[in-house]
Amino acid sequence: MQTRSFFRHPIPFLAQKQCLATFPGYGGRKTRLGVRNLRTSGVSGVSTTLAINLPKPFLLYTAGTPNGRKTSIYLEELKPWYWIGYDTYKIDISQNTQKEDWFLAINPNGRIPVLVDLAVDDFPVFETAAILLYLAQRYDRGFKFWFDPVADGKDYSTMLQWMFWAHGGLGPMQGQSNHFQRFAPEDIPYAKKRYLDETERLFGVLQLRLQERDYLAGPGKGRYSLADINAFTW
Repeated sequence: MQTRSFFRHPIPFLAQKQCLATFPGYGGRKTRLGVRNLRTSGVSGVSTTLAINLPKPFLLYTAGTPNGRKTSIYLEELKPWYWIGYDTYKIDISQNTQKEDWFLAINPNGRIPVLVDLAVDDFPVFETAAILLYLAQRYDRGFKFWFDPVADGKDYSTMLQWMFWAHGGLGPMQGQSNHFQRFAPEDIPYAKKRYLDETERLFGVLQLRLQERDYLAGPGKGRYSLADINAFTW
């Protein structure tokens, strides 16, 4: 089997660049997320070898949004450890493709992303935090990016707390702020101020947590985990 080397860094800037490169345009085309020989500017990476022809048990319906990128980042992180790949299907949210009947059949909420596990009877998983945890529990058996609920119960709980904090607070508040600042058909100063103030408050919470830590969860200064992936894209 042919292999190639790439540089992997604990903070997923490389994965982020790959995610952006996955969405060159609209039209719902299927794209394989390729690995590029890129190095984060000014940061030395760790040389890793990755097989070009990987088994691809997942189909990811997604778009280039903060929530859409989270799953791609984690899947990219899993590649060199577990030798698994995936296909992506770009959903054109500007055309409300996610509201079409075929999509609602796999996610009744009509939102991206949705991960379909082709190895488990085409089992669909929606909601980003649920997707991340599903991938961890089924495929990240070595706890590379999460914590053992039994052996590291406190760290596991801390990780969940910060995941749910971002999923229920940071993401929705910034999403609403972006909407009223950039896309609302009319100017509503109260809504703009309310959501911007709450977004800034939440980023203050994040800043306070990371003042003397490198990562959100884990012992000491922390360890890179799903908590960081879940907050990173915002």
